Order: sequence, then C-alpha cells, then structure tokens
Amino acid sequence: MSNRPHLRALTVKFAILLSVGFASSVALAQDTVNIGISISATGPAASLGVPERNTFELLPNTLGGLPVNYIILDDATDPSVATKNARKLISSDHVDAIIGSSTTPTSLAVAQVAKEENVVQLGLAPFDTAANKWVFSVPQSYGVMYRALFEEMKKRRVETIAYIGFSDAQGEAGHREVSALTKEFNISLVAKERYGRQDQSVTAQAVRISQAKPDAVVFGASGTGAALPMHALRKLGYKGVFYQNHGVANNDFLRVAGPSGEGMICPTGFVLVADQLDDDNPSKKVALGYIKLYESRYGAETLNPFGAYAYDAYLLLDHVISKAREQAKPGTQDFRNSIRDHLEQVKDLPLTHGSSTMTSANHASLGRDAVVLIEINQGKWKLL
Repeated sequence: MSNRPHLRALTVKFAILLSVGFASSVALAQDTVNIGISISATGPAASLGVPERNTFELLPNTLGGLPVNYIILDDATDPSVATKNARKLISSDHVDAIIGSSTTPTSLAVAQVAKEENVVQLGLAPFDTAANKWVFSVPQSYGVMYRALFEEMKKRRVETIAYIGFSDAQGEAGHREVSALTKEFNISLVAKERYGRQDQSVTAQAVRISQAKPDAVVFGASGTGAALPMHALRKLGYKGVFYQNHGVANNDFLRVAGPSGEGMICPTGFVLVADQLDDDNPSKKVALGYIKLYESRYGAETLNPFGAYAYDAYLLLDHVISKAREQAKPGTQDFRNSIRDHLEQVKDLPLTHGSSTMTSANHASLGRDAVVLIEINQGKWKLL
C-alpha cells in the first residue's frame, strides 16, 4: 500500500499543531486534551472529508475550558487505513477521544478499535451504534432519514420504487432500511442494484432499473459518486423522482448532479437551510454562526453540511469535557469514561444540524426532529 496517505496525514497533523500553537511538550501536559481525528480527506469521499478537515482548522485552542491538541489523519476513504489510524491515535498519541470517519465503512472500522480500546468515538457518518457502548454517531441515522423520504413518497402517492446503492456497508445499511420501510408504507421494491464507489459506469444497472419502470428511485450512496446513476438514468429517458439520502446534501453535489438532479429530494439537517428557519429554532443561531466562521475563511457559499457535522462533534465534546474535567484528568481512563458517561446525558443541546439528545440506550445524536426535506430547484437547494 502507498505511504502517500500517511505523508499527507503527517503534513496535516503538523499544520494543525502549529495553528493551535502547541509544541510537542505541551501536548503531553496532563491538563491538555488530546483528540484524534481520522477523516477521508482524499479518495472517493474527499468531498465529505475536506470540509471536515477545514472545519477542524477553524476550532479554538481550548475544549471544555482546557487546552486541546487535535491530531488529524487522512484515511483516504479506506477502512483498512482508518483502522491503522485509530490504533495509532490511541497507542501512540494517547488520545482522549476519536472523531471520525467520513463514511459508514471507515467509521465502522474506527468503531471496532474504539470498542477494543475503551475510547469514545464520535462518528461523522451514520452507522449502527447499538452494540458498542463507546461509539456515538453525530449525523442523523439512515433509519430516521429514509423514514422522512418514505413519508414524502406516500404523500406523493408513490407505489413502486427501485433502489441503487454502493456495494459496501453504506449501501447495505440503506437497502436494509429501505426494505423494511417498503413493507411498512406498502410500497413495492421492483428493482435493487449496487455499484462501487469508484465505478465509472453504471449503465447496466440503470438499464435494469429503467426496464422495471419504478415511480421513483431511492439511493444508498454519498458524495459525488451518488450522481453517477442519476446521469445514467436520465440519459435513458427516466422521468421519475430521485430520492437521495443526506450523504449528498452539499453545494458541490449541485454542480456534479447538474440538470440530472433537478427535482431530486433529500433529507438534511438544519444548517443547509439555516437562513430559512424560524427565528425561534434553537439551532438557527448556532448554524448561522458556523456558516459565518466557515465562509469567512473559505469564501462565500462554501458551506458544506459535512463540515458542520465536524463542528457538531466539537460542540458535543466541548459540552461534555467541561463536565468531565471536574471528575478526572485528561490522559486517564477515568477521563475517557467520564466523556462517555456525559455524552449519554446530553439533552436538547443545540447543534448546527438540530438539537442533540442521547442516552445509554441511544447513541445517535440527532433524531427525526432534526430533519427537513430539501429539493433541487433551478440548481439550488430549496426547503420543501
């Protein structure tokens, strides 16, 4: 395997260390919190990982009132690299918690290590946290998001759908949720297809879907690669509505989807439509503050919801570490335990995507009340 991802990771790591002003000796100080981050800054999920990395570069040099050292590694959208990153962050960098990764497969890879080593993980992609008391998912779950889509399809009297998703853990998770919801909503699944994240053509899959003549097509993909089947289906003359998940809710996807995306519907959190929210929505101020912070550095209209998930992870840790520091010192297992325990006690904490509530039985940060539906209307996102 190439060492380039690791070289890139080290470059980012040193840049972050310089940006927050900590020398290596300070990083080892007992009152400094060490947070490990593994994201997909390169590879097929770079459109998710880059804005996440950009967000971490904007964060203050304290967390929960303590000095903080962020160690950022690039997993290149490769689960095996994500596993190595997680092990390094824990064994060599002695982190108090891990944030990442950017996709479901890479997040699951980190989760296995977090479980083995008793270290809190805040995943930036949806994945099943039920069997792992150390992992928490920042985004809305697939179940929550697909349910919102099915509610909309029922309103539109959709009777038949096709499903197409990645041939990995994300595609499987999407298919599992869609299959269950078709039965609940009495909608027929007439075709199901898969494709690889790095595939350049899905013509064969698109032909089979087109021949099945579904009323709508539901997707289990993310990033720019989710647009590939849309182009193929439109080229074949398919006229039905596309229903994507929240893995495409960003401005870069508008560019990649082009005319093929017109009328597409997807669920998202609040940040992408923050200026359209009611003033009494507790997330509006938080979301607008993040947007101002991000776009003041990276330019107007550079907002990306995946960067906002990274900011939400920061907000969660900032909140719980302010409490955990009263019970234990950073660098100890007691501190890790306290972070986990306080995450399970988060209630109605305003984040950019919605308000977070978690318990010992629910490690998914955001629920149905943190979901809105948006559509592509004349090349822009519009709140439904």
